[in-house]
Amino acid sequence: QVQLVESGGGLVQAGGSLRLSCAASRRTFSNYAMGWFRQAPGKEREFVAAISWSGGSTYYADSVKGRFTISRGNAKNTVYLQMNSLKPEDTAVYYCAARLSTIATMTDDYDYWGQGTQVTVSS
Repeated sequence: QVQLVESGGGLVQAGGSLRLSCAASRRTFSNYAMGWFRQAPGKEREFVAAISWSGGSTYYADSVKGRFTISRGNAKNTVYLQMNSLKPEDTAVYYCAARLSTIATMTDDYDYWGQGTQVTVSS
């Protein structure tokens, strides 16, 4: 089992920045590929970004490419999502997820999920 706890969400004005963190409970965190997803009210959960177990590979949704950066600190069992140039359409609950395999972009590919953290971007 892997427990994931997100933090860092909040209210920010358009154009601002936030940094989300996701802390994992498992010692073998470095074996897991990690992803960030988001879900806005009335919408499906969608992929945002993912990073391989080593951190050597990353992948982003087109909607956030160039604005968001995913990274990981395996020594701290933590994955981060730096979000810059935020837009109102980025408003959603953000979830981190883990899978004991290669990098992936589909929700069904992930085995473990956090509870989510709310990000609200005002115009």
